[in-house]
Amino acid sequence: MKFTKMEGLGNDYVYINCFEEKVENPSEISVKVSDRHFGIGSDGLILIKPSEIADFTMEMYNADGSQSEMCGNGIRCVGKYVYDYGLTDKEDITVETLAGIKYLKLFVKDGKVEKVTVNMGAPILEPKEVPVLAEALPEGMDKVVDYPINVGGKEYRTTCVSMGNPHSVVFVEDTDTFPLEEVGPLFENNEFFPRRVNAEFVQIVDRTYAKMRVWERGSGETLACGTGTCASVVAAILNGLTEDEVTVRLLGGELVIRWDRDENVVYMTGPARVVFDGEIEL
Repeated sequence: MKFTKMEGLGNDYVYINCFEEKVENPSEISVKVSDRHFGIGSDGLILIKPSEIADFTMEMYNADGSQSEMCGNGIRCVGKYVYDYGLTDKEDITVETLAGIKYLKLFVKDGKVEKVTVNMGAPILEPKEVPVLAEALPEGMDKVVDYPINVGGKEYRTTCVSMGNPHSVVFVEDTDTFPLEEVGPLFENNEFFPRRVNAEFVQIVDRTYAKMRVWERGSGETLACGTGTCASVVAAILNGLTEDEVTVRLLGGELVIRWDRDENVVYMTGPARVVFDGEIEL
């Protein structure tokens, strides 16, 4: 099977062009190719497929084989792939995901896509839609903002946002020293999140700059998470901590996130890069 390994800020996936390749048991294949010792090494598998309602479909699987609705870093790489590998000559494209249709603007330099802006759509704040365990909330609560929850015997204050997949955002003093390896799995599997959760831990540097680390459900700590960065900026704005456009520093680099509150649309801009092409025997 031919593949391309790509990364956005170090959030790396194995991409399969399903216009040419047939993939059976994608969950099983994702586990195999993601293994960094016996496989290719990645945070998961992304299939690029035809769509009846958009230019392309993105189908995404995590490193543990679970399917995910959406990945911001992953979809930027989809935009680069379809342009650089000649599947389209358009610089504005649509991609169907389990989180709906996403709109991408490709920034081309010397015939290759250098960066991509993704219209990530409206943030979802309704507790049942994130989802969180709505029965645990006070009656009438329409969004979870700075809400206390018990995780591993300690109280954390979370703001919960879905960008097509669920996120729990917690603001901390210092992301560098935060014990993510210990706390991340406890958040991911906490009963407050019925479909598990991606957990973001955010340090506000100033009103236009923040630092973030992320624990992604099914993958553990990753170098970057696009939907998580969008959710974190939305959470920061809801808590009155930042302006509406924020540069966020992740372990893998920086993303620029803007929440247009008049349109109620979140825009994410960042790089995408091909690591290598290859062929694997499965």
